[in-house]
Amino acid sequence: MKNVAELRPGEYGTVVSIGSSGAIRRRIIDMGITPGAIVFMRKSAPFGDPIEINVRGYELSIRKAEAKEIFLSEVHKGAKDDSRRS
Repeated sequence: MKNVAELRPGEYGTVVSIGSSGAIRRRIIDMGITPGAIVFMRKSAPFGDPIEINVRGYELSIRKAEAKEIFLSEVHKGAKDDSRRS
């Protein structure tokens, strides 16, 4: 199982769980990152923080610390199939 911070640009996976608690967990959920959602890694800043992801048709920029709390399964490389979008 990988977390979002470990994804490389062009990879995507399905959210399995969110590891944090409290305000950070609530913020992640409010952004639409919930179990079953597909997260696509768009790009990262030159020093790796923040990273840009696509979730549910939206582009989001999140910090690596937040991305490390989002766990994925079924990590794939290549273009994301839009028909699988949650």
